[in-house]
Amino acid sequence: MSAMPREIEAVEAKARGSSFYAAMRLMPRPEREAMFAIYAFCRMVDDIADDGQGTREERFAALAAWRRDLNVLYRDGVAVQSAFLQAAVRRYGLRLADFLAVIDGMEMDVAADIVAPDLTILDLYCDRVASAVGRLSIKVFGMEEEPGFRLAHHLGRALQLTNILRDLDEDAAMGRLYLAREHLEAAGVACDLGALADPRIDAACRATARLAHEHYAQADAILRARPKGRIRTPRLMGAVYAEILRAMEQQGWAPPRKRVSLPKAQLALIALRHGIVG
Repeated sequence: MSAMPREIEAVEAKARGSSFYAAMRLMPRPEREAMFAIYAFCRMVDDIADDGQGTREERFAALAAWRRDLNVLYRDGVAVQSAFLQAAVRRYGLRLADFLAVIDGMEMDVAADIVAPDLTILDLYCDRVASAVGRLSIKVFGMEEEPGFRLAHHLGRALQLTNILRDLDEDAAMGRLYLAREHLEAAGVACDLGALADPRIDAACRATARLAHEHYAQADAILRARPKGRIRTPRLMGAVYAEILRAMEQQGWAPPRKRVSLPKAQLALIALRHGIVG
């Protein structure tokens, strides 16, 4: 990749200083640019679902336009919105189905504000908005599909569940609650946004955290087998977010909640341990 498309430049500049950027810096420039192209696509379609601009019908239409444009790109036509993905798609063999799965996930948010989905729907949502991104990413990492797709399955779900627990109040401001209905019911909490004011929500969140830890453990087992590919990047991402999860568990989720962030010194130590070493 020579001249960097403006979409990739913009998302790389915005990501500087984040744990995501630190993980991407471990990669050679072509791979890093491909990852930022994937991330840029995700941000663009996520903004359609989350920015609240336009009616639901208009947002569905905007996502449908992305579907059409991606299909043009994969037919070697002149794509407009997705042209910045072309180099990464060709170089790394990124699959159309995975881009479309991400859009499927965005459409779940546009169709209706998700509130207390059952575990099956929550798992489907995590697969579409996170594990599908992982399936794109492992192509850039140079991993073989069998271990790569298993890693995407588990690490994607682990990261998404962590983000759900981290963003409870931000999601609620958009009318959404992604905690599983089964976990809320077991905690004796109402399956609606009112649950966020109930101290017992902590139990439901800890059940979600246990599910995330199970996925982190499965992802770690795959990485410890040292499959072919650039595995330092997913290893670092997993290590950072698992530490964020542990920090949230220590703080708890009973109101009032405070968004958890890791100090820069701690991020640097994790990067040293999991990114540069080994």
